[in-house]
Amino acid sequence: MHPTDALPPAEFDLRLVRYFTVVAEQRHFGRAAALLHVTQPSLSRQIRTLEQRVGARLLDRDRQGTRLTPAGAAFLPHARQLLAVAATAAAEARAAAAPSRVTVGHTRGLIITPAVQRLRHHRPEAEVHTVHLELSEVRAALFGHRVDAVVARLPFATDGLRITVLYEEPRVLLVAGDHRLAGRESVALDDIAAEPMPRLPHAEWDSYWRLDPRPDGTPAPDGPLIGHLEDSFELIASGQAVAIVPAGLRADSTRPDLTSIPLHGFAPCQVVLATRAGETAPLVAAFREAAQALLKGAGHPRSDRAAPADRPH
Repeated sequence: MHPTDALPPAEFDLRLVRYFTVVAEQRHFGRAAALLHVTQPSLSRQIRTLEQRVGARLLDRDRQGTRLTPAGAAFLPHARQLLAVAATAAAEARAAAAPSRVTVGHTRGLIITPAVQRLRHHRPEAEVHTVHLELSEVRAALFGHRVDAVVARLPFATDGLRITVLYEEPRVLLVAGDHRLAGRESVALDDIAAEPMPRLPHAEWDSYWRLDPRPDGTPAPDGPLIGHLEDSFELIASGQAVAIVPAGLRADSTRPDLTSIPLHGFAPCQVVLATRAGETAPLVAAFREAAQALLKGAGHPRSDRAAPADRPH
């Protein structure tokens, strides 16, 4: 075979390149043909065509099987690279092509409808899905690609995530309607120093929502162990405990036997958008933009004096 007989590399057929790599790995035309679901004579013809296009003999066959020629050994790693690059190119093209899809998670008491509607309006070809998550599910849902973005309240572990602060939400004290503090305009920590608060199973949540330990280092009075903040409603209504909850939970609007009281001297909680660090999907970026513009909390608009924090973790 004369080198001038070779066609330029642009004429390569990736199917032929794949056939060659399978034969090279199996070192046997019969086994390779079975894997490729082609007949052995057809495979032999395809390999000869590739050799003509390369301009060199790539494989030798004898009684022991098939072996690479020096030219074949030199060609094999490049053949594998060609196939890998082609697969990556196809995957990236599919990801960029319409229709595209994004799934947004949200935790209890947080409204994401305005941002979702804007995304659907501006990207009508996209599939935009929403799903409710418990706070304990946020990380697993993101890293398991069940969702692409989550609107949730801190605190939760943020390593490996990009966190965009959307707005701050006051924390309030939730008490029974006949509690001694019901009707107060606001309460301070001293007012509830001896009040038992339900314990949460996650140490970070428990510390944050019960203020445990207190600023002076003393432990918060223990209440019953619960799974979620919402599980405390019956305990509170029966007078067994009080609880610090986010104002957006609006428990007193669905439970007439409960009332919420503003807390004085308590830092608000932060409502954030969490995505995987390094996420570059255009739909995720578009939802982030919509969320920053529109999600500001019911009755608690975000200040326009400073842009919300946006940080990788």
